[in-house]
Amino acid sequence: MKLFLIASLLSCANAATRTFNWTTGWGLQDVDGMGERPVITCNGEWPWPDVRVNKGDQVEIYLTNGFNGTTNTSLHVHGLFQRGSTQMDGPPGVTQCPITPGNTFLYNFTVDENAGAYWYHSHSDGQYEDGFRGAFIIDDGENNENYPYEYDEEVVLTIGEWYDRTIDDLIPDFMSLFNPTGAEPIPQNLILNNTMNLTWEVKPDTTYLLRLINIGGFVSQYFWIEDHEMTVVEIDGITTEKNTTDMLYITVAQRYTVLVHTKNDTSRNYAIMQKFDDTMLDVIPSELELNATSTLAYDTSLGAANESFVDSLDDFLDDFYLVPYEKQELLGDPDYVITVDVAMDNLLSGINYAFFNNITYTAPKVPTLMTVLSGGDDVTNAQIYGSNTNTFVLEKDEIVDIVLNNLDTGTHPFHLHGHVFQTIIRDRAYDDAIGEVPHPYDDSDHAAFPEYPMVRDTLYVHPQSNFVIRFKADNPGVWFFHCHIEWHLLQGLAITLIEDPVAIQSNPTQQLTDSSKQVCEAAGMSYQGNAAGNTTDFLNLMGENIQEKTIPPGFTKKGIIAMTFSCLAGVLGLITLSVYGLMEEPHVEEKVIEDFRLDPREIIEDESSETNTAENTAEKIGA
Repeated sequence: MKLFLIASLLSCANAATRTFNWTTGWGLQDVDGMGERPVITCNGEWPWPDVRVNKGDQVEIYLTNGFNGTTNTSLHVHGLFQRGSTQMDGPPGVTQCPITPGNTFLYNFTVDENAGAYWYHSHSDGQYEDGFRGAFIIDDGENNENYPYEYDEEVVLTIGEWYDRTIDDLIPDFMSLFNPTGAEPIPQNLILNNTMNLTWEVKPDTTYLLRLINIGGFVSQYFWIEDHEMTVVEIDGITTEKNTTDMLYITVAQRYTVLVHTKNDTSRNYAIMQKFDDTMLDVIPSELELNATSTLAYDTSLGAANESFVDSLDDFLDDFYLVPYEKQELLGDPDYVITVDVAMDNLLSGINYAFFNNITYTAPKVPTLMTVLSGGDDVTNAQIYGSNTNTFVLEKDEIVDIVLNNLDTGTHPFHLHGHVFQTIIRDRAYDDAIGEVPHPYDDSDHAAFPEYPMVRDTLYVHPQSNFVIRFKADNPGVWFFHCHIEWHLLQGLAITLIEDPVAIQSNPTQQLTDSSKQVCEAAGMSYQGNAAGNTTDFLNLMGENIQEKTIPPGFTKKGIIAMTFSCLAGVLGLITLSVYGLMEEPHVEEKVIEDFRLDPREIIEDESSETNTAENTAEKIGA
């Protein structure tokens, strides 16, 4: 498959109205050469179209839910500020009701962000991992003529991972009593521009503006081009001073725009490399290819490039040290500090959930924005937005710090809607394998804050570590802050920020559109009331949606795992007894005992062992 230059797309005029009519559906596609599987289509086609607009354009997206049955959907354009139009941001339960089958929502907004690389995706139930996603590129002037760096041609490369099953098929096994550790499903492959073994044809002695967008939902990736340097000039829509590197580390939802200058020699082709950050995988199946190879082709007759290896994966660019092109000094001391602790744990069902400050996000009965608009004088009281929405109310123009302490042993990328933020602290990783424990942020003992902090909208935190980000509350709206690993968002790793709610109420452009109301009515949801749907007493949350109960004190994670497999063993034992009974075997008790010698302690000590899976347990006892 060949790469088409973005220059081939329709050119844009200033301040135009761009209208798109999209209908979701299902089709079959062989994305990675491993066989067809269902994908979410746009107007019957896949992949979804890349969008190119100009700064100042008006965008109208009519999204129709073409799914059968009960599958809802939504749309979020990642990285847009949605000033004065927070209801167009997309997350169901936050800014809108879900779009039910057969219904249409109009996303109508003005593009006033910086020129750069953005993307769009469904914000419902992990759907974008099934292919509902695409690039969204903003130009500044005709053919991006106002861009501060010179280049000859522009190319977009989207990276991601691909599963051999749909998200609906994977969720029941993931959010399950039989997955008590919360191990994420392992992807089948890494993909580039929705395929594998891509060929990017280049011209010699040419400077390309290469836009890299991680549209995946789980793994971070290392990215490099054999024997070619990349000069970073933009991250997440923020133009930066030039910074040259051989390798990038790109989490899901992050974007890097780089300059790549090709050689004046066409005698060979070079490998474009992607590699899993395999530290994010609970297990690494023997058949999983951790590297994916595509080709930077100077001469296609020479064939595909061979895999390229590197001496170390530690030499990637550290984005913390990138300096914005328009240097913005460190904002002043915070008026409000939000401290959140990240943890993964089990609730009473035994299912593993994700928590900010012991709360796993649970959507309210009335979308939070609609509670703001109908909340009257109670609008500044966080209580009305629900006990399990993890809501914080921000005052106009406050300087806000979010201090995030990662108590988990994994890497997490976090995204703030409605803003970019200054990154003022990101501590190193702490390794539990060598006895290190989680290291929360200590305001009395930290590195010096940078004079001109790095700015972006998606940032990763190291294992058992912390970061501090800072922004100004100058964009009235309801904004999600969440982990962009879709599995963790499904587990509830999110908080809600309500910014200047009084201004939201008084702004005519923030009032609900007819489309917003109609979608709620079709979904059988109210667009007035508190989190519980109470319209008369906003402080009365009787009947609100809440998370399930916690496990009684005394149960540990290992205890839960042992209990789970003990229960499974018991069930399989009964099945075995029945099988032997039907076979009328003599000495059945002795045979069951002999076949069923399993020690739950062995399961706990080596959860990755083949003998610990339910399938192999069943095989071992002869079920």
